[in-house]
Amino acid sequence: MKIRKFGAASALLALAAAMIVAGCSGGQKPADAGATTGTDPASTTPSTTTGRTMPTAEGNKQSGETIKIGLVASQNGELKPWGDDSVKGAQLAVKEVNDAGGINGKKVELLIADSASKPEQGKSAAEKLIADGALGLLGEVASGITLQMANSAFDKGVPVLAIGATRTDVTEKGNVFRVCYTDDFQGPVMAKFAYEELGLRNVGLMTDKAQPYSTGLSDSFRKKFEELGGKIVGEEFYESKQTQFQGQLSNLKSLNPDGLFLSGYFTEVGAIARQAKDAGLNVKLLGGDGWDSTELQTTGGDAILGGFFCNHYNNEEQRPEVQSFLTKWATAHNGTKPGTTMGALGYDAAMLMMDALKRTPSMDSKGLIAALEETVDFAGVSGKITLKGMNGSPQKRALVVEVTATGQKFAKAYEPSDLQK
Repeated sequence: MKIRKFGAASALLALAAAMIVAGCSGGQKPADAGATTGTDPASTTPSTTTGRTMPTAEGNKQSGETIKIGLVASQNGELKPWGDDSVKGAQLAVKEVNDAGGINGKKVELLIADSASKPEQGKSAAEKLIADGALGLLGEVASGITLQMANSAFDKGVPVLAIGATRTDVTEKGNVFRVCYTDDFQGPVMAKFAYEELGLRNVGLMTDKAQPYSTGLSDSFRKKFEELGGKIVGEEFYESKQTQFQGQLSNLKSLNPDGLFLSGYFTEVGAIARQAKDAGLNVKLLGGDGWDSTELQTTGGDAILGGFFCNHYNNEEQRPEVQSFLTKWATAHNGTKPGTTMGALGYDAAMLMMDALKRTPSMDSKGLIAALEETVDFAGVSGKITLKGMNGSPQKRALVVEVTATGQKFAKAYEPSDLQK
């Protein structure tokens, strides 16, 4: 297996940081800083199969002795736990394919670039990988970073297969796909779990207005919870990297909620949980897959225990695909298990892209986009993945897990059809 690493991209401009990472001050939601931007109408064409806008650029063609695919991951910054597992999962998949003979007799070369947990650096990383000949890109986990990658890749005609980006609009353009479920599924899953399994009726929201992921997830939770008959008593906002939340929590406490939905990332959720407990706000805590990190227990302590969040995968599942994956992971990593679900999703994304490369008659980016679009019932570790006719977003089941002192405990699984009941 050939693996080359490139250093982080140039430093993020102050204005971009304010718009995309740090968010805007004030109590209202900002416009989605990571939303796709307008493109020259002459450079796009409607898809005949899905209705999505398709790139017309030629993309990259395979040349040389290897088949290059790229991976953008947060190898530095606050999202590093996800980036590390994404890299390990993708490397494991590439090694497995290469050990079996590669693709058409050629080895797969995994090019890795660091987003440093920042959208603009993710964009620069994607552009670097494309310039170095990657036929397709894997990544990212954060939706804001993935949206920036997707814009650059669209202009070049290169596909992106997102690992954990759940924001609904990530796949609006026809070169972008994902192996994970979306926020318009996991939000309703957690609303249904809160209302039917926990008996909650009055829930407050804490939303990271700097993250497109968090704002979208809060919206989808609210819509389903109110549809079921519950009440959102109030919504408070904060910004990524904020450490003090007493004011927001005091406001919510005055509204007497019986639960809090914390739609942000683990990087702030632990501190919110501690400060909620200190404020006497002893209610059930819930969230999305952004909670998924062992750091959550470290930062949240006892205050986060007993909370529930939505996830894609669990190390304790007994499905053969999971057990086989865990055996391979343990062999490669000194008997350990993945620290986050991004290990499994990174593996699935790399395996799916290589499976599509085996199916394409033309070893180039354009053929890869077409092959990804034709994917049906790909057997991933995280579940079966069908992309054909799905506008880039597979319908997958979701797991609700409980945070315990020793990790995640499975609570309930939901299929897409369960939300219709």
